[in-house]
Amino acid sequence: MIAAISMMLAAIAAPAQVFRSLLGFDNADGAYPYAGLVQGIDGNLYGTSQEGGTQSDGTVFKITSDDALTTLYSFCFSDGFTPEAPLIQGSDGNLYGTTVAGGTGPKCSAGFADGCGTVFKIVPGGARTTLHNFENTDGEIVYGGLVQATSGTYGIPFGGGLDGYGTIFSEAVGLGPFVTTLPTSRKVGQRVAILGNNLTGATSASFNGTAARFTVVSSSEITTTVLNGATTGKVQVTKPTGTLSSNVPFRVRT
Repeated sequence: MIAAISMMLAAIAAPAQVFRSLLGFDNADGAYPYAGLVQGIDGNLYGTSQEGGTQSDGTVFKITSDDALTTLYSFCFSDGFTPEAPLIQGSDGNLYGTTVAGGTGPKCSAGFADGCGTVFKIVPGGARTTLHNFENTDGEIVYGGLVQATSGTYGIPFGGGLDGYGTIFSEAVGLGPFVTTLPTSRKVGQRVAILGNNLTGATSASFNGTAARFTVVSSSEITTTVLNGATTGKVQVTKPTGTLSSNVPFRVRT
């Protein structure tokens, strides 16, 4: 009986789950959005579609909070074809991604299409830059996405390389070092890991300007606790060589 009453109370307290379709693609603004979405620091959602757009080679798009869709860029094969991986937002605020094929590189060894894929950057306003054209020996058929490490951006092509079975690559895009937190939100009193490079010798750590006690675990990790008075904002770690800020704001939960 007690268990049944508890279940009833939980059902009453639980918020209603409502599914709502935000929009539908019509090929002109994109088709087959294979990858998931990423929320930008501006609150908008960003994503890619495999096909569609003005050249039918895929798009990068933005969805605002009022469900309005904007096509930021339409690929035209020579600058990329079929973006399948999710975008990431770098610490500089720009978006980075990959295309499976296309670009100015040679034909894929698997005969998938001309061009072995690209790494690209796109600013939230829509201007796109090709950062790298794969040439088979350094990778091809780039299904995988990117992740920004504290020392650069990495990805994993499906094929290519010296033996033809894929590569792991590092793409330097001129971004400075930073720190990241695990997780990205906590309550006061809870522990947080701060990750970065060369953290040995750190002299201070703070949450949006509020100092925190911390312990250096290794050259790549600091552990700390969210103290009273901490507010949502950037986490900073000061070292003898300078101060590093987190790539995204840390949220202090209530």
